[in-house]
Amino acid sequence: MKPLLLYIHGFNSSPLSAKAEQMRAWCELHRPDIKLEVPRLACYPAEAAHQLQHIIETFKGDYQIGLVGSSLGGYLSTWLNAQYGFRAALVNPAVKPYDLLADYLGPQQNPYTGETYLLEPHHMDELKALDVASISHPETLWLLQQEGDEVLDYREAVVKYQGCKQTVEAGGDHAFVGFDRYPADIIQFLGL
Repeated sequence: MKPLLLYIHGFNSSPLSAKAEQMRAWCELHRPDIKLEVPRLACYPAEAAHQLQHIIETFKGDYQIGLVGSSLGGYLSTWLNAQYGFRAALVNPAVKPYDLLADYLGPQQNPYTGETYLLEPHHMDELKALDVASISHPETLWLLQQEGDEVLDYREAVVKYQGCKQTVEAGGDHAFVGFDRYPADIIQFLGL
């Protein structure tokens, strides 16, 4: 099967995020055979989940799919891993976004796209519906976490993904400083 990498960006991010660009550049230079999908996700969780399922259903018959998810994208990647079994690298993943994003209810604007939208309580329910209570196949997930994450408590991810491969670095931040060190290892872990 042909290789496909699905990169899933985080909340109020876009396909133009630094990590998405670094994965794209690495693949173009070193693995041009990899089909790279970096969708611009809908602002609302249920809609974003549907988008991702549509992409997977479109390609899973012909492609071996691997996932990279950042922040909220890591949460969604965990859900897709539970649904389909695809291997995933999770970069500073959100563990309980329905708690974190409750502080963001109201008008929002995506700084990358300029899109404005309204985040409402029922969207937190949509996020809860995507929660994976326990990891069934820890060998298929790799946690890449920096302790200096100023947005998320890194300890939640370390506990959630116990038993999974973990790379936990001191310092750093939510954007994951030095992510460009990892694309080759990520592709190898994903088996692409």
